[in-house]
Amino acid sequence: MKLGFIGCGNMGSAMLNGAIEGGFVNKDEVIFSEHSPERRTFVEDEYKVKSGNNIEVAKNAKYIVLAIKPNIYEMVIDEIKNDIKKDTVIITITPAYTIEKIQQIFGKKVKVARAMPNTPAMVGCGMSGLSYSDELSDKERKEVLEFFKSFGDAVEVKEELMGAVCAVSGSAPAFIYILMEAMADAAVMEGMSRKDAYIFAAKTVEGSAKMVLETGKHPGELKDAVCSPGGTTIAGVAELEENGFRGNIIKAMKKTYEKFVDMN
Repeated sequence: MKLGFIGCGNMGSAMLNGAIEGGFVNKDEVIFSEHSPERRTFVEDEYKVKSGNNIEVAKNAKYIVLAIKPNIYEMVIDEIKNDIKKDTVIITITPAYTIEKIQQIFGKKVKVARAMPNTPAMVGCGMSGLSYSDELSDKERKEVLEFFKSFGDAVEVKEELMGAVCAVSGSAPAFIYILMEAMADAAVMEGMSRKDAYIFAAKTVEGSAKMVLETGKHPGELKDAVCSPGGTTIAGVAELEENGFRGNIIKAMKKTYEKFVDMN
């Protein structure tokens, strides 16, 4: 088997779906384990892939994603550490464990790829940061990158920057959702239906993001292009600045970063 998942909840299944749909693996190249019988049955039926227990995943998969809660990482690693092969690559997606800590729990220099994906992976628009232990070959690094790009985009970063990745990508969707909810609330106040308000807010965020990515222009330049002299937009921008909009975003991301560091 090429790809294995230990745990296959929302994030795990999103990654699994991306790997299949993006052509990283065929369905017969996947094996997963899942402690919930209902969830296991759902994944089997939905994706037509093979299930097994943790040991079977460890023995059979080349790339193993630990898509489990941080509080059971050590228990699961202790269960599988004697059954993984020398060339197995462990992919960890939790903020709670460094590469060094993962290797310490395994008790040997296993190959580890540390990733910080985000929830838009569920719709094929994920953004992931990746770091690798020294033991991975160039081919293995390339294949891990291809795997994460199958459900969005991914960039290799130094492990010490994973806290920044968590702030700007891993946790930031929550900040964007709050922004969208507030935008929609304001539109509802002015008489727009709730349904339409969420569509307008979501499409505005989507379009603004595409403008940054596809034009290559600085966000400030794009903002200036919307702000006509004496117009409606600059009046709103001034109000945001008056209430510390930028500073509050930076503070929120700083808190996220600090929590990430505390967890490591």
